[in-house]
Amino acid sequence: MVTIADVAKHAGVSPSTVSYVLSGKRSISEQTRSRVEESISALGYHPHAGARSLASSRANVIALVLPLRTDMHVPILMQFATSVVTAAREHDHDVLLLTNDEGPDGLRRVARSALVDAVIVMDIELNDSRVPVLREVGLPAVLIGFPADPAGLTCVDWDFVAAAARCVDHLADLGHREIAFIGPPSAVFARGTGFAQRTTSGFESAVARRGVRATVRPCDPSHSAVRDTVKRLFDDHPALTGLIVHNEAAVAPLLETLRGLGRHVPQHVSVVAMCPEDLAGQVSPRLTAVPIPAEEIGRRAVELLMGKLERAAGVPPATLIAPHLLPGESTAAPPA
Repeated sequence: MVTIADVAKHAGVSPSTVSYVLSGKRSISEQTRSRVEESISALGYHPHAGARSLASSRANVIALVLPLRTDMHVPILMQFATSVVTAAREHDHDVLLLTNDEGPDGLRRVARSALVDAVIVMDIELNDSRVPVLREVGLPAVLIGFPADPAGLTCVDWDFVAAAARCVDHLADLGHREIAFIGPPSAVFARGTGFAQRTTSGFESAVARRGVRATVRPCDPSHSAVRDTVKRLFDDHPALTGLIVHNEAAVAPLLETLRGLGRHVPQHVSVVAMCPEDLAGQVSPRLTAVPIPAEEIGRRAVELLMGKLERAAGVPPATLIAPHLLPGESTAAPPA
């Protein structure tokens, strides 16, 4: 195994100089630094993680709190997680996964253990019990989502209000006068999840602005629940011609139900989805969508966290990623 002493001998410097190059704790001339880095590369030396963390007072690990709930769509969670892990590795950090069921106690545990340098927390509720703990323990943190009171926190998320409004405007511009919003399961609303509340708020504000008749229906993702929800919608609102779906797991059952009812997309009813771009392209017809940018949100969260760790100036307290509409084959003017 190659050691610091081997690198020092190869580069013609002292072992302490090699340590200073690795830790960055002391100014080293560019010529000496280059010689040491060339020796590290030539010998294939890899600093021991424990030694590196001692030298830098860092674990070089961040925690990611994932919301592993039965009403969450696992594929999109994995997009977030993959993006965070990939971006963290670009900054020479590993990722420790925690589950949301650990709650405030999980955050206290990792803060006391010194296992991690910082934390990214997902699935933020408006009155999230973890927020006071984050303020209490002082662990650098970035929230993917916004609580009701974000003061003193660093938050990043998609602009769900603008995304819902973009869907409404698209249907209204096509001439639809009665539309419905099929949202996440009731449990998501019941626990006060921020993104669900903001999406509904954006939808309701937009339909009021456009003078469109509208209704909101939470929906469990099972085939039977989607089928019952869609059937009741058309029974209650026979003039309905547009649907906005913000429930990834409900997309395929929704399209299947519409076909079973003889309501063709987009000839009889138009469908716009707030969902990942790959999901929009996997179904038939290809959906008009406002894609959820999971990869970008995860990457931004890591970048903000690195800025906090480096005590960089100008780390913004709030970052909202603007939505865009991706045209597909599932929307058209309403039937005459």
